[in-house]
Amino acid sequence: NQTGHAVTAGGTLLPMRDLIRMAAHATHYLAVFDQHTECALYLGRAKRIASADQRIVLHAKDRGCTAPGCTAPGYLCEVHHVEEWATGGRTDIDKLTFACTGHHKLLDHGWTTKKLANGDTQWIPPPQLPLPLGTNTYHHPERLLVSPE
Repeated sequence: NQTGHAVTAGGTLLPMRDLIRMAAHATHYLAVFDQHTECALYLGRAKRIASADQRIVLHAKDRGCTAPGCTAPGYLCEVHHVEEWATGGRTDIDKLTFACTGHHKLLDHGWTTKKLANGDTQWIPPPQLPLPLGTNTYHHPERLLVSPE
């Protein structure tokens, strides 16, 4: 079958035929990404809590927890403000990311995050932990198929 496949929020591959059949009975959402950077386009300012639309875009972009090596899918994650809300951070889609409960709690213990130019979230350990900085590619296996330019 040459029609390709879709990936569910849990990482399961679906034949396009099955996706189209299922989509006929679903509520549809469109996630729009910048053509060159793949960064989700700005969806506006909301309150402290991310909107349903913002969560949908995070499911499409991050797919799961962005902490290095974490395999938690998006539906088991919380929305994290990369720039903390309490210190002036915004609830804008380009300032949000997924973090599972365990990794989200690390942010209260010296860990920090920042958005890279390509839209990925970098996790930065506290100074006393000699760990490398990192991003998570687990939820994006297709990136392994593309040669670096």
